[in-house]
Amino acid sequence: MDRTSTPEPSLSSPSPLRTVAVVGLGTMGTGIAEVLVRAGREVVGIDVSEAAAAHAVRALETATARAVRRERITEDERRAALARFRTATDLQAAAGADLVIEVVPEDYALKHEVFTALDAIVRPGTILATGTNALSVTRLAADSARPERVLGLHFFNPAPAMKLVEVVSSVLTAPAAVSAVTALARELGKEPVAVGDRPGFVADGLLFGYLNQAAAMYESRYAAREDIDAAMRLGCGLPMGPLALLDLIGVDTARTVLEAMYAASHDRLHAPASVLGQLAEAGLTGRKAGRGFYTYDGPDSAVVVPDAETPGAGGDGAAAGPREVRAVGVAGSGTMASGIAEVFAKAGHRVVLAARTQEKAEAAKARVAKSLARSVEKGRFTAAEREAALAAIEPAGSLDAFAGVDLAVEAVAEDLAVKQQLFGMLDKVCRPGAVLATTTSSLPVVALARATSRPQDVIGMHFFNPAPAMKLVEVVRTVLTADDVHATVRAVCAKVRKHAVDCGDRAGFIVNALLFPYLNNAVKMVQEHYATPDDIDAAMKLGGGYPMGPFELLDVVGLDVSLAIEKVLHREFRDPGLAPAPLLEHLVAAGCLGRKTGRGFREYAKA
Repeated sequence: MDRTSTPEPSLSSPSPLRTVAVVGLGTMGTGIAEVLVRAGREVVGIDVSEAAAAHAVRALETATARAVRRERITEDERRAALARFRTATDLQAAAGADLVIEVVPEDYALKHEVFTALDAIVRPGTILATGTNALSVTRLAADSARPERVLGLHFFNPAPAMKLVEVVSSVLTAPAAVSAVTALARELGKEPVAVGDRPGFVADGLLFGYLNQAAAMYESRYAAREDIDAAMRLGCGLPMGPLALLDLIGVDTARTVLEAMYAASHDRLHAPASVLGQLAEAGLTGRKAGRGFYTYDGPDSAVVVPDAETPGAGGDGAAAGPREVRAVGVAGSGTMASGIAEVFAKAGHRVVLAARTQEKAEAAKARVAKSLARSVEKGRFTAAEREAALAAIEPAGSLDAFAGVDLAVEAVAEDLAVKQQLFGMLDKVCRPGAVLATTTSSLPVVALARATSRPQDVIGMHFFNPAPAMKLVEVVRTVLTADDVHATVRAVCAKVRKHAVDCGDRAGFIVNALLFPYLNNAVKMVQEHYATPDDIDAAMKLGGGYPMGPFELLDVVGLDVSLAIEKVLHREFRDPGLAPAPLLEHLVAAGCLGRKTGRGFREYAKA
């Protein structure tokens, strides 16, 4: 048959993309096929493996049956969807497709082979899309006989559930091809985001740098895998911790993506952590292998089983017993101080809330009263419990009131000199044996410990804002902290119903050390005109399951606060990739600090 004899639609007026070939029937290809058939498209799934093709059919049958049970589709709609799907093991089956989506493994030679073969098979009007998230779309397009019709179409796993689709243009892609695929994505119920061609695009470009840093943090034994994952889930509201997510994605896949990103950026933050290579070479690639950072009860299982690294599996040793804590002193008058005082009072502790003046201390207690009143209104607390918690808080205008406390927690300004002076005062006022804790998020805890004559009694207790609602506390132990002090703070966290994670005394601890480089890299994307804040925020919420996009979060945290933390991280780790983005520095210099000033990366209505 002479294909050139059949009239083809021009790119200036693309035909509807009604018939789609999906090449590669792994998890992603099968998921994309499901999305397409349920949206009324005719789909041919192509895979060289007959077993993979058969598995795709069974998976589609199972998924659509589940949709019927959940009353998302009818049985008639299910049968119609299944009738629109057929499989093949030869690329010739793509001959009649309007669109071909390639989702074979992330190997350039393999993808090149597929695209070259498709050039000789499909009609001249067919659009060819690659599902890569790491390799160059431009290179694949340049090697094709139809570069203007080649683009990237990056779905996220699981494709039926995830709303984001990145539509990736090369410099060779015709705008009409992008328009046709973008329209299709919307018809599939997806949110398309247009991006240019660079490794990782938007979502993975930000996500994999963060995952890599988490792997490096684990490799250095700075924190346990469970603590790293819990910190990011509870401290940032993420649906999964980074190491569990690496296991889900595939350690080998993550390593491939990072290698491609590093080749393009030469940023050390993208250089794959050694542990990724070690696990991949050993075949410990995550859930699909039954073992990666965690151990699972079998290949492709999500059920984690205990192993040698599981807390308590090998015995925790003869840990020191905790000291008794009945009375707690909280130093400060801001939001964090009042929130921490509320946490301890609700748990039954007697609390001394000390500020620089009695008036400030009374105002801080009044803030607690308002917070407790809201809890009563929402049914989370009874009126009697509110009164008991308020009665437990004693406002004081001097640190002298801390003479009888068992635990003193400072929550004053994030200024080293101010905190050192305060710890010097606590050293004189607090009784021997009292634990002295700091809520710092970026300063060295040991520098505060050295401001006292009892550095063994000093530890970090980094609460997250708002303290009454956030479950996480980073417990920061210095090289001088006594074992029983550490045990005391862990026990206190359990009593006040907080999840404690252990980490060492270095800048950023767990959460900020992983969060702020990610935020900084998002700013760099905007600075380089690669994507807009709106597109980046949408990509991370829809593609990564983040509760807030990076620019929403930056404006909430405050650009000045974010810049200060990034400067601390850069100074501590001396990595050029951690240098604050100039755009962030310019906005701070201009007084655009986020919501608190009415303008940051976005403008806000005045209160």
